[in-house]
Amino acid sequence: MMNKKYFAAAAVAITTVAFAAGCGSSPSSQENTDKTFTVGLEPTFPPFEFADNDNFKGFDIDFAQAICDKMGVKLEIKNMGFDALIPALKSGQIDMIASGMDATPERSKQVAFTKPYFHDGYVVVVRKDNPAIQGFESLAGKTVGSQVGTQGVDLGQAAGAKVKQYDANSQGWMELNNKTCDAVIINKSVALYYLQQGGNKDLKIAGKAKLAPDPVALALQKGNDAQLAKVNKAIDDLKADGTYAKLYKKWFGTEPPKE
Repeated sequence: MMNKKYFAAAAVAITTVAFAAGCGSSPSSQENTDKTFTVGLEPTFPPFEFADNDNFKGFDIDFAQAICDKMGVKLEIKNMGFDALIPALKSGQIDMIASGMDATPERSKQVAFTKPYFHDGYVVVVRKDNPAIQGFESLAGKTVGSQVGTQGVDLGQAAGAKVKQYDANSQGWMELNNKTCDAVIINKSVALYYLQQGGNKDLKIAGKAKLAPDPVALALQKGNDAQLAKVNKAIDDLKADGTYAKLYKKWFGTEPPKE
């Protein structure tokens, strides 16, 4: 998705990386460092998460690490396809999803969402040599790419487009540049980040963004109220001590909106 080196994740977990908890970030982090907290994500979604050579980077990575520091546990990352995240959570393969996931009512039937930590929108991205598509209203009959399991698929279908669904967002940029699709529907934050990294040489955003109807949140297993309370408390603490604002500005280039 960026001019970074990405890899397309399989529909099942293929990579696990452990991250040591931050030194001295909280008193409890020195007491339970042998306990791991496994977080699942699909790393082709910059600036939320992406792969840079053998490392995972992004806002969700830093945010998950900060949460684990607050809880006094060691972060472990599992890389998998986006559509495999909820099944992995429900089956106990992972403890939490941190992958830029919209907290939709449909997903809420399967998982327990934390307090929201981001609110995004969706945009149409096209090649600069395509003047015919001016936004969502121009997509009827067009071939549009969007990641499987995301609201971009629903928006494309609602606009009358033929939607090609793929596992990794990097495939969408590839198809758009290769002219095998007319447009891509993707999160506004992800599109802006990709364009700023050099994608704007050949691509552009067409028309206005559609505000995502649901906020972005972390997901945990239903029924584990104690764990959910711990994560929500960590989120509150990170917002109160300025850590959240620092990470937000690092990855999105601006201060977080006031609540």
